[in-house]
Amino acid sequence: MLLALDVGNTNTTLGLYKLDGEKAELAAHWRVTSHRTQTVDEYGVFFVNLFEMHGMAPSQVTDIIIASVVPPVDSTLRQVCETYFHVEPMFVEPGIKTGMKMLIDNPTELGADRIADCIAAYERYGGPCIVVDFGTATKFEVISERGEYLGGAIAPGLGLSADALFNRAARLSRVDIKRPAKVIGTNTVAHLQSGLYFGYISLVDGIIERILAELGADPAKPPRIIASGGLARMIAADSRYIHEIDELLTLDGLRILFERNRTARPRGHAH
Repeated sequence: MLLALDVGNTNTTLGLYKLDGEKAELAAHWRVTSHRTQTVDEYGVFFVNLFEMHGMAPSQVTDIIIASVVPPVDSTLRQVCETYFHVEPMFVEPGIKTGMKMLIDNPTELGADRIADCIAAYERYGGPCIVVDFGTATKFEVISERGEYLGGAIAPGLGLSADALFNRAARLSRVDIKRPAKVIGTNTVAHLQSGLYFGYISLVDGIIERILAELGADPAKPPRIIASGGLARMIAADSRYIHEIDELLTLDGLRILFERNRTARPRGHAH
């Protein structure tokens, strides 16, 4: 089985794929909080517990691929893989074979999670397409009809925007981020929810609108627009442009990257 790890600043998503036969099948997946300070053993015990809750054992894992945007945890995760799974992990890093032409100034700057998103989006939905990945930051990725990565945009995530507001405004108390009944609120909680929720949707739709204009998108054949990440479902509900939701897009991209690179590296366990 293949264990795919998408390590973000806020959350870590794990996916376990059965690799038997032609088609890989997702057997289990989890979303947990990312911890920069956990030790190898703390991570190891945590992962083992997740497996056991699903009636699985770490010994079933034969391969591991990791996309991480949190460099301080990379060496810890490498040790976890070698100690608890006895597998040397593959990291998505410069030099990995993507199969996608990167038409940007410096392809090595592109985050591992963004590469995985682009690979999965083109493989599953074709091009042209736009991926909007809602994480700590919200990332916009643009892929051409021929499957080239054209570039994108990064905005502060909704949770990050809310944190900045609550931390800097002394009289505003923290509220649950959700869709309010109407835009014009009649109390402070409703005012905050309206500004955060509807304001963020306008940000997302505004950037997508400008991307479409810059692409000169054909209205008869517009690009597919796919939302991914933890807040995808909530934001997509009121977006004028997002019609596809694929919360496991990054994990699927990791699986595809693994399959494209597995012949390029020695298969087997860590010693």
